[in-house]
Amino acid sequence: MRIMDMLHLQKLILEMVATGRPLDVTMDRLCREVQAVLPEVICSVLRVDQEGLLHPLAAPSLPKAYCEALDGLPIGPNVGSCGSAAHRRIPVTVTDVATDPRWSGFEHYIVPLGLRSCWSSPILGADGRVLGTFAFYFREERGPTEQEEATVAACVHLCMIALERHERGLESDRLANKDALTGLGNRASFNRVLATLPCSVPGSWALLVIDLDNLKVTNDTFGHLAGDELLKEVAKRVVRMSGMDMAFRLGGDEFAVIVRLPDPHGDLDAIAQRILASLDQPVTCNGHYVHPRATIGGAILSADDPTAESVRQKADFALYHAKEVCRGGFVRYQPGIGTAITKRLTAIKDVNAALRDGRIRVYYQPVVALDTGDIVGAEALCRLITETGEVVSAAEFCEATLDAHVAYALTEYVLAQVVSDMRQWLDMGIRFRHLGINISYADIQRGNLGARLADTFAKGNVPLDRLVIEITENVYIDRHDHVIAREVAAMRALGIRLALDDFGTGYASLTHLLTVPVDIIKIDKSFIGSLEPGAPSSVIVDGLLAIARKLGIDVVAEGIERPSQLEQLRAYGGLLAQGYLFSKAVDPHAMTELFLQSAGARSIPSGIIE
Repeated sequence: MRIMDMLHLQKLILEMVATGRPLDVTMDRLCREVQAVLPEVICSVLRVDQEGLLHPLAAPSLPKAYCEALDGLPIGPNVGSCGSAAHRRIPVTVTDVATDPRWSGFEHYIVPLGLRSCWSSPILGADGRVLGTFAFYFREERGPTEQEEATVAACVHLCMIALERHERGLESDRLANKDALTGLGNRASFNRVLATLPCSVPGSWALLVIDLDNLKVTNDTFGHLAGDELLKEVAKRVVRMSGMDMAFRLGGDEFAVIVRLPDPHGDLDAIAQRILASLDQPVTCNGHYVHPRATIGGAILSADDPTAESVRQKADFALYHAKEVCRGGFVRYQPGIGTAITKRLTAIKDVNAALRDGRIRVYYQPVVALDTGDIVGAEALCRLITETGEVVSAAEFCEATLDAHVAYALTEYVLAQVVSDMRQWLDMGIRFRHLGINISYADIQRGNLGARLADTFAKGNVPLDRLVIEITENVYIDRHDHVIAREVAAMRALGIRLALDDFGTGYASLTHLLTVPVDIIKIDKSFIGSLEPGAPSSVIVDGLLAIARKLGIDVVAEGIERPSQLEQLRAYGGLLAQGYLFSKAVDPHAMTELFLQSAGARSIPSGIIE
């Protein structure tokens, strides 16, 4: 090959590499250009992968059947000239392919073409790895000439450049589409695969979205190295149950599995349960035993899903619902779940807007000692002011507090206002005993709630022993969450008292009071509403009061609206109460007036909620 021809070839191939032309196209062009200048030879380029397997890249003048026979063969001493050259890492010349044992089993592909010999050179990368081979086939029984050796040396160098560029591209794609920690496909890979799924046949595929419930607790308790080990082990178990190609880590503690089976309607639940069962065994994480806990939501492609994104949204809805109704279990999307979630998202949007615009207010409902009639405290209640000025109670937007970010922002706002009001009342000489604040599960799950409360009250110069944290029964008892127990213990150690709100609406029994640390029980208004002499609710309230007195627990009756209820509750003695009969929830100014009108607010007798 003349110098001008060589320079032209180098310029052409390097331009193709630089502009990102496909590797097989570039190698095919290289072979054709060389064959045009050296018509007495036939060229081929083979790639060697990480496992040492051969893959033809370009052989424009060789039979397709021959290339297919080579594809996937492991390199070795008797795998033709190319397999031998890659194995030995040196050029290999076979001058008679018809009789050389290294060509046994391959000679019949090329001998009928009149080819008699083959000379193959390994393509070595900068790090010494074998990337491929470049071969010349001859019609005579001979080796290369000096000119051909010079040509091949230049071609091998060009092939090395192209192959290394290709490998860097593959690695870049791998890093862009693989989760570095678990090796699963990442969110970008998931989105790409999801976009290719057909949506024309309902029931042909389904999606599971998996949320690892205790990753944050593991990170906080044992450190992030333990959390990483947990994620890697969970990924392995998910893959075992579903397959590597269809499992993805979407980020953080969230995984996804695309299910493509003949009958996903029957198999989706089974796969979800297998995944949950596989996670039931403990994991050793950086020297600590951790029991993985996961919640799964799933959705099946249906006739009303125009795109795969619709299925994804339904699976997210199902997961969201599962985390509320059966954390640690599986929920398949059903019509109606989406409506409930949409309502929740609307509530979140409304609360975020109200926080941003300063339209959240704190109202207070008085707590009264029935034996004296004095106001001894109050419960802080959140109100949202609409853009038209309407006052909306917390019950109307409580769904929003299931979102951790909204719950945190709302609690921070309420705490700041409550501390300011409490400080003002103390400065006015108003002697209230306690003030209750409602806390959501999201507030507790975030962690360090006691420290947040202590910091806020310290900055406002308000003693923590005036604070009562109110947690609903279904949060405190029904969830069996050790995070809640830990946070409650931390708050009580700071002198903060705990009230069990809406008692009787969940699954708590009177025996729970023997084991659950609680200072105040608030009897739900559903019991008070049906309170009549001899009624079952009267028996329950009477029994509850007797146990609470012996355990040193104060009791607040909620929702008192009729004088008859008040008289019956007074007969029990020692009760505290709140309800519309005394006052609805009022703004801070009105609450100040109520305090000032109450003799108890000026001088509360000892013995009432110490």
